[in-house]
Amino acid sequence: MLEPSPERELKLAVGPEFRMPSIYGLVPGMAVRRSEPERLSTTYFDTEDLRLARWGASFRHRPGEGWTVKLPAEGDGAILARPELTFAGDAAQAPGEAVDLVRAFTRSSELRIQTRLSTLRRRIVLQDADGRLVVGVVEDEVSVQDGGSSTGFRELEVEIDDATPPALIDALVDRLRQAGAEATDPISKYIRSLGSRASLSPEIPVTELTSGASAGDVVRRAIALSVIRLIRHDPVMRLDADPEGVHQARVATRRLRSDLQTFGSLVDPTWTSSLREELRWLASLLGAVRDGDVLLERLRGRSGELPESDQPSAALVLATLEAARDQTHAELLAALRGDRYVELLDRLVAAANAPALLPAADAPSREVLPGLARRPWRSLERCVRALGSSPTDEELHDIRIRTKRARYAAEAVAPVAGKQARAFAGATARLQEVLGNLNDAVVAERWLLDWAHGSRSTEGVLAAGELAAVERAAAQRSRERWKKAWKELSSPKLRSWM
Repeated sequence: MLEPSPERELKLAVGPEFRMPSIYGLVPGMAVRRSEPERLSTTYFDTEDLRLARWGASFRHRPGEGWTVKLPAEGDGAILARPELTFAGDAAQAPGEAVDLVRAFTRSSELRIQTRLSTLRRRIVLQDADGRLVVGVVEDEVSVQDGGSSTGFRELEVEIDDATPPALIDALVDRLRQAGAEATDPISKYIRSLGSRASLSPEIPVTELTSGASAGDVVRRAIALSVIRLIRHDPVMRLDADPEGVHQARVATRRLRSDLQTFGSLVDPTWTSSLREELRWLASLLGAVRDGDVLLERLRGRSGELPESDQPSAALVLATLEAARDQTHAELLAALRGDRYVELLDRLVAAANAPALLPAADAPSREVLPGLARRPWRSLERCVRALGSSPTDEELHDIRIRTKRARYAAEAVAPVAGKQARAFAGATARLQEVLGNLNDAVVAERWLLDWAHGSRSTEGVLAAGELAAVERAAAQRSRERWKKAWKELSSPKLRSWM
């Protein structure tokens, strides 16, 4: 399993007259190390329509370094934090693993050479007493080779470690600015080297909604946000270093299916049905992995609470679960590498930019959407009223699913419906959390009992029984809490916007 190394840097622009100032004495007790200048030759690859650039990613090769994938930056502040992975290999053939990481951005388009850079690099670092890098400054003179002509630029990169004191960053940047450096947009060399070609809009633009937005504008925005979430978390799913990747991709897929159902009267039904069916296929694959992640995290925590003497027995239980989870992830990876998934992503990008809207979508959003958001609420309300005094776990699981649909609908229309819709969405989220905890406990108990039934390990069976008892108690606590959360949600004040 590959893990990206985070690259954290702050970029500054410098002119041709800039001279690097001395940073000796900036921090007492720290050593200054100056590296010999080096010449770097870099080739950047992208699709013809620059999809990687549009998403803020890059794919490059350097002799002696191999292939490097930089994923979109995290956050939007002055400090650029970008996950970075390097793969061995010469320029003749990009490694399949590297190409896979950018597949969601490139999809059915091929990677081709887009620009070549020649860089003269000078580097100075501050190190602590143990020789660890605390902060560094890289001065690059970049020459962009383009069809025989050459243009260029200079820039500084302040390399930041997780342990770099903010005060040191401020002092260093202040000294560089006194020498003539200027703040600049935190964009990569690849994007800067493209010049006017990099002025292309994002592949999926998201426009802010105004008071006069149509219902179709809201639908388009809701689809766009979910498709962006899915594509941005695709590399995280493939790397499998953070379970949040699968979680966010699953949320995006579920929200898309829910929104397409809620706004069904505004979009072409044939188009919607086909797209929802493909999303259901993907959601099933994601759900298998996510359910395993949730159960594994939960039982690891529970196992840690057992007496130390019971830990080896609990490990037997977890080993089975870990193997099953890894198998579902392998099946997900196989699907992500297949044509069906790539074709679905292409369709989703097209849907985000131009959904198949019906004429009814031209109506003002404030007139149409509250009524559409009311439908999942009414469905939820009817089901709750039909419950007996002691609803089953299956019935409460169904209530949870309907609660989630009502939440998604409210969140989709909140940009035009206002703070009351957001308050309603918040109440649905709280009910969903209670019912989610109940479902997780019920699923965990059932899995543990099934495991114990098929196990031949006496110690393992005893550990599974202990864990099942803990989950049974947790489920009971959630059953006692859900009615309070429902009472809050069912207040008429929260629905005045509908």
